[in-house]
Amino acid sequence: MGTMSRKSLVTLFVLAALAILPPIFLWAGNAFYLDLATRLVILAIAAVSLNLILGYGGMASFGHAAFIGIGAYAVGIPAYHNTYGEFDLVASYNGMFQIFLAVGITAVFALITGVICLRTKGVYFIMITMAFAQMVFFMFVSLEVYGGDDGLVIDTRSEFPLINLDNPLHLYFLSFGSLVAAMLIVRTITRSQFGMVLQGSMGNDERLVSLGYNTFAYKLTAYVISGAMCGYAGALLGNFTTFISPEMMGWTRSGELMFMVILGGAGSTIGPVIGSALFVLVEELFSSYTIYWHLPFGIMLLAVVLFLRRGLLGVISGSGKNEGH
Repeated sequence: MGTMSRKSLVTLFVLAALAILPPIFLWAGNAFYLDLATRLVILAIAAVSLNLILGYGGMASFGHAAFIGIGAYAVGIPAYHNTYGEFDLVASYNGMFQIFLAVGITAVFALITGVICLRTKGVYFIMITMAFAQMVFFMFVSLEVYGGDDGLVIDTRSEFPLINLDNPLHLYFLSFGSLVAAMLIVRTITRSQFGMVLQGSMGNDERLVSLGYNTFAYKLTAYVISGAMCGYAGALLGNFTTFISPEMMGWTRSGELMFMVILGGAGSTIGPVIGSALFVLVEELFSSYTIYWHLPFGIMLLAVVLFLRRGLLGVISGSGKNEGH
């Protein structure tokens, strides 16, 4: 069986499991596992967005959690003002309006910061992305009106036509459908000429520049798309938890996203989903036994980096190549 066929089977199996198992858990009376699956799928969207620039562009962002936080607050802040009667706008609870805010603000933030960050490379890029994320983190900590470090409760979830996010199945399938859409978007981008240039820039940026490509513009565009997609995941996460705080955009959260991508297999469409699933499941398992669950996670990451250079997907598919399927 060819490598591509095996990767296709892995993709179909993972997506089929995510589509079938969570509803079964709910109907069997295990609502907890549906909540776990919803969190898994939302984090997978964020990991897929990071993979676009990390796996295909070689841009190791250590501040991607800031986009999640901004997206979540784009849901929480309008709802907060409407709840306490400071202004009465139907749009404050309108899901499309909140998604527009989340995606729009994170895209603008990614554009502004990306122009600066992408003038650096390697460890300097990692540090400056983390610095911008910490700036956002401390900005929200200082906003006492929105709870500051204590966070903010979302009393009313986003409202969509024909979708009730208070129904856990509705919220799950909205998140699952969004994950599939995010995977298709990344797959389409990476297989286009844009994606080829982005991947070529990761391998030899100077050569592409000499051929006349403005690689900076390509990388900046990818960074903005990645940030906007991650902001969308943040909006879903805010609706899922109904509680948001600056803690969700700390640098450790960005490290967890990077861990998911590397664990599953960077530079592949399904890899970040596999990494997210294993991360959430292992975290739930280890944390039930010890508060020091980060230690085995760290050992696992070291093992993957040292011995499984293509992540778990590389082991499953037997592939030594970074293919985008």
